[in-house]
Amino acid sequence: MSAPILRGWCPGAYRPMASGDGLVVRIRPPLGELSSSQAIGLADLARRYGHGIIQMTNRANLQIRGVAESDHAKMLDRLVALDLVPHDSRLDAQNIILDPLRASPSNDVQAKIAVALSEALHDPEPISLPAKFGFVVDTGAARRLGHISGDIRIEAHRDTLLVRADGCRMGRPVHSVTEAVSNALMLTRWFLETGGVNAEGRGRMADLIASGAVPPEPLRGTLPPNPAADPPLPGPTQNGYCVAAAFGQLTSDDLHFLADCGAPWMRLTPWRMMFLPIVELPMGFPRASTLIADPLQPLLRVDACPGAPACPQASVETRALARKLAPSLRPQETLHISGCGKGCARSRPADVTLVGRNGRFDLVRHGTAKDIPDVCSIAPDTVPDFIYR
Repeated sequence: MSAPILRGWCPGAYRPMASGDGLVVRIRPPLGELSSSQAIGLADLARRYGHGIIQMTNRANLQIRGVAESDHAKMLDRLVALDLVPHDSRLDAQNIILDPLRASPSNDVQAKIAVALSEALHDPEPISLPAKFGFVVDTGAARRLGHISGDIRIEAHRDTLLVRADGCRMGRPVHSVTEAVSNALMLTRWFLETGGVNAEGRGRMADLIASGAVPPEPLRGTLPPNPAADPPLPGPTQNGYCVAAAFGQLTSDDLHFLADCGAPWMRLTPWRMMFLPIVELPMGFPRASTLIADPLQPLLRVDACPGAPACPQASVETRALARKLAPSLRPQETLHISGCGKGCARSRPADVTLVGRNGRFDLVRHGTAKDIPDVCSIAPDTVPDFIYR
C-alpha cells in the first residue's frame, strides 16, 4: 500500500493547491465574517471560476475548487476587491478562529483580540509558523471551541482573560487585550525557540508539551479555562440561526439564498455551518439546496472528502456512497469515508471509517483512517453488506 503524500502547507488564496479538478483556493475572511455583498460576490466567483461549490472547512475558512491556473490571478484580484483577501500575500496564512456565536459587534472583545493579534504577528516582519499552527479566541462563559484544534488559546476563567498553550491544563491570567496578545506572542516565540518545528517544517504546540517541554515561569498557567460547551446544532440558537450543508459544501445558489435572508452579516463556523444573527429563516430552502436545518439529518454525522477524481490521491468515489449509506446509520452513529489514508475530512475516530485503497475500501471500526483495518479490500458495491451484516 503506497503511503499518501503529506503536504507541508495548507492552501491559501495566494498559494493555492493543485488538485485533480484544478486549483483549491482557500479564503480566510477577516474575523470569519461575510457581509451580504461579500457572500454574493464570492458565490459569483465560485460559479465563474470554479465548479460553483464553496466548501466550509473545520478551520472556519472557505474553499473554491476547480479554478484554472489561467484564471487564478483574475479571481485573486476580485477577492482582494471584496476585502476577503489581504492586499499583502504575507498576511494570508494566518489561522485565527473566533467563537462565531459571540456577542454583538458593538462590544466584541474577541474581535479586538483577533485584530490586535493579526497585526502583531506581522509587526515588523511576519513570524514564520507551521502551516497548521493556529490561534483560538474563545473568551465566553462557556467555551464553544474547546474541541477545535488550536495551538495557543485565548480563553477566560470567569471574567478574567487567559492565555493557554494547547496541551496545558491551565492558562496564564492577563488583564487586557494588549496583555493577552503580548503573552500569545511570547508563547509563539517560545514554541519556535524550543524546537516546536521539525525538519519538515511541521509542528504543533500539544506535541511539544507532550514531549515534556514546559513553558517558562512567566508564561505558565495558574487558572483553568471556563467549562466547554457542546457545539451548536443546525437550527435556531439563542441569538440567531445555524445552517449546515452536506459535507460542508454550499452551492453558489445556497450562498445567494443565505445572503438574501436579511441578516446584517453571517459568520463561518469550525463546525462547517453558517451562523446568521436573525430570529428565523424564510420557510423552506430552495428545491435543489444542500442546506440543512434539521439537527437529526443523518448526513450531519457523515464526513467524506471529495474523493476521486477531484483528489489525485484518492482511488475511490466517496460522496455518492456517503449519501447512499447515511439513511442506514444507527442513531448517533458516525461515518467517515476517506478517499485515501490521509483522512483529511475527519481526524477524530468515527464509529465506521472507510478508507479507499486501489479502487476498493478498507473498513475501520471505532477508529481513524490511519488505524489498522478490521476488513480489507471491500468492493464498493458490497460495502453495505460488510458494515451492517
